[in-house]
Amino acid sequence: MTDTLDFLIFGAHPDDAEIGMGGTIAKHAAAGYRIGICDLTLAEMSSNGTVDTRQAEAEEASRIMGLSARSNLKLPDRGLTLRSDFIDRIVAEIRLRKPRVVFAPYWEDRHPDHIACSKLVQEAVFNAKLRRYMPELPAHQVAETYFYFINDTIDPDVMVDVTAYYDTKRLALQAYRTQFTAAPGGDYVSTPLNQGYMERVEARDLLLGQKRSVLYAEGFMSKLPYMTELL
Repeated sequence: MTDTLDFLIFGAHPDDAEIGMGGTIAKHAAAGYRIGICDLTLAEMSSNGTVDTRQAEAEEASRIMGLSARSNLKLPDRGLTLRSDFIDRIVAEIRLRKPRVVFAPYWEDRHPDHIACSKLVQEAVFNAKLRRYMPELPAHQVAETYFYFINDTIDPDVMVDVTAYYDTKRLALQAYRTQFTAAPGGDYVSTPLNQGYMERVEARDLLLGQKRSVLYAEGFMSKLPYMTELL
């Protein structure tokens, strides 16, 4: 089996990609695309759950969406900075997986780790194509880089109709029980994630879909002009 992927999606934490583009992942996986997620951290600083439970939840979500691969670089949660060794780890992942398209969190977000992840991935995508950079691994040119929304959003450059796959997105998010389910008692605290967060994500996707008369849509940004055939 080849490690080569069509899409490689980076997130700072397990569940970031599901929040931003779970429907798009499920839609393209069902169409036969090979899709992988690379989580930069184990989310060890999360207020609820443990590393082990979060990894089990990520595995369940991956199965639900039909991922071909999922990896975790085990970089420090709340310690993501623009370090050369962190960039190198991401470069190695890109060169191993050889994706045609890379996705990263949108570069503006209320969570500093999401912003840091976006910056690290952009650096790595650029370096991955340089044949004299880390020459022990063959260079790889990513064709497109898109940015998905997690918390903050603006009018996107591109949108994907995910209506037919929204139930799959819901199931993938529901797999993260420790994060999105209010379960008072024991080792549990109230956070923005378990106080109606999934409902707000769904409302966002409903509002975006309304712009093009579909029920649900997910939006993406690009730092380059989006090129398509008009007719």
